[in-house]
Amino acid sequence: MQTETRHDWSVDEIEALLDRPFNDLLFRAQQVHRAGFDPNRIQVSTLLSIKTGACSEDCGYCSQSAKHDTGLEKEKLLSVDDVVQAANAARDKGATRFCMGAAWRNPTDTNLERVIEMVQAVHELGMETCLTLGMLTEAQAERLREAGLDYYNHNLDTSPEYYGKVISTRTFQDRLETLAAVRDAGISVCSGGILGMGESRRDRASMLRELANLPRHPESVPINLLVQVEGTPLYGAEALDPLEFVRTVAVARILMPASYVRLSAGREAMSDELQALCFLAGANSIFYGERLLTSDNADEDRDRALFERLGLSFEENAEWQATAACKRRASA
Repeated sequence: MQTETRHDWSVDEIEALLDRPFNDLLFRAQQVHRAGFDPNRIQVSTLLSIKTGACSEDCGYCSQSAKHDTGLEKEKLLSVDDVVQAANAARDKGATRFCMGAAWRNPTDTNLERVIEMVQAVHELGMETCLTLGMLTEAQAERLREAGLDYYNHNLDTSPEYYGKVISTRTFQDRLETLAAVRDAGISVCSGGILGMGESRRDRASMLRELANLPRHPESVPINLLVQVEGTPLYGAEALDPLEFVRTVAVARILMPASYVRLSAGREAMSDELQALCFLAGANSIFYGERLLTSDNADEDRDRALFERLGLSFEENAEWQATAACKRRASA
């Protein structure tokens, strides 16, 4: 099946995809997925909080906001040695990309240089690097490119129409401008959204339109399910229908056929059957490890057991595998 890459989707078109009979939607998504990817290979990333808590933003879902009383203890920026130790452990468990997140509205130039040391150290391990630090200026994005950063994560979170009900301390346009700075610097973009925040199906269609109509599709599209944290404004939000989550994954795959679609936050609470449907719908990336910033993630042993049951395997980092093989031969 030939897939068409478009950047001119309308909300009505996307909503019509979300409305399709479930079996028809998944069949189309799987066709698109197989045209661009091995359907049984999953890219694995690990996420580490390198600076936790005391963020000045008021994102309604976030435990790290200084405006919400969630009982989270703030922590200073980790040392490079601590980050390398965590990256080594993640690589040894099969992760090919190491993502580092800091609870900032935007990094200072001084903090950026400290994070760049971490990026360079993780690169030396043979892993791809990803950062999520909040908003960036064009100059900061260029500095990260010069340092060799592979990916920058900056989620849109929700539709532009619903955005103000979730966040008031930065605008939807602010997010688009950071994505433009990252994209123009030549860094791969990681951007997606959070489902289950009380948004409508049309809001989900609108969010997907914003992502799919960017000048270049994000190389990674994380689809998050709201993790409800007591003390945040969204605690107690009505749970999303699990099949609606699968529908959104399928439509993301259809709209952005060459992007990695990642099951991100909320996977710890998903059944094996729900995750299997998401993989069928075109998800081909996960966060792997016991923590996602401040929330629990799916157990690693459970992940490996599920992969074995489904006949899935981890996508390997070819460069790292070649380097490791050379080291083994040298020490033999």
